[in-house]
Amino acid sequence: MASQEEKLNMFQNRLNKVFKHKKKIAAKQGVDCWRVYDHDLPEFPICIELYGNKVYIAEYLRRHGMTDEEHNLWLDEALAVIVNTLQVDINLIYLKQRRKMDHRNQQYEKVDSVKEYFEVIENGMKFRINLDDYLDTGLFLDHRITRKMVMDQCKDLSVLNLFCYTGSFSVYAAFGGASRVVSVDMSNTYISWAEENFKANNLADETKYSFLREDVIQYIEKNNGPKFDIIIVDPPTFSNSKKMKDFFDVQIHHVSLINNCIKMLNEGGTIYFSTNLTTFQIDKDNIKATNIKDITRQTTPFDFEGKLQRWCYKIQM
Repeated sequence: MASQEEKLNMFQNRLNKVFKHKKKIAAKQGVDCWRVYDHDLPEFPICIELYGNKVYIAEYLRRHGMTDEEHNLWLDEALAVIVNTLQVDINLIYLKQRRKMDHRNQQYEKVDSVKEYFEVIENGMKFRINLDDYLDTGLFLDHRITRKMVMDQCKDLSVLNLFCYTGSFSVYAAFGGASRVVSVDMSNTYISWAEENFKANNLADETKYSFLREDVIQYIEKNNGPKFDIIIVDPPTFSNSKKMKDFFDVQIHHVSLINNCIKMLNEGGTIYFSTNLTTFQIDKDNIKATNIKDITRQTTPFDFEGKLQRWCYKIQM
């Protein structure tokens, strides 16, 4: 069995290798928010992401068999390796503990109320990040390519962003020249955050951009308004929020969800559907679309290769 010193050396060597490799790709692509490491070694079950000059670390809680004192020592030693390898100030490191998610847990969870925000740039657009208050940071790095895909095809088209979170897809659509962008989420916090992301990018045309705090399921069921050319659907795996009329389970309800979205599409329209449920199986036979294409690999960024735990589909009428 390897000693703790040997394990730390293994971690340092691995981290140094992936950091050097990915840093070159990030620089070439002009990306300053990217995932460095994600549970590469079983002895170090952590995720490390860079947001500009700040480092976000999530420790995946597991049965490690260590006392609190031993665990604190292990964590201090791991942090020392990270500081040394990434050459970052320890005061710019943000540490969270993330339990293993089962599909019954909420997608987003508040853990603090510091309310410290800062801006990062992705593909020339600004996004507000919060590394203190939530397990998620405000920008899902794994959809970097998918966002660009939407931006590149939405010129003069109408875009609906459902379960919009902080509105990153919506910002991309606005920058892509969409004629109309509607962002819908049940959370006041995330709708406000999305609006702030638009303000950060000087996107302030109320005739083109709207933000709705609504239960998405009820919104699409009752919608009789103008249709859309592109719809982005990235629902939680499971939700039983008190704000909802009923519970939502993506495996059980994705067919009705997608079919209701299809009703809101203009002829020739496109739905981008994504889910984090690793065991997800799309029911193509009961979805009323002319074409359903799995674009998971196509939308996997360089820093998530071999580590991506989500599915993404392009669905067309």
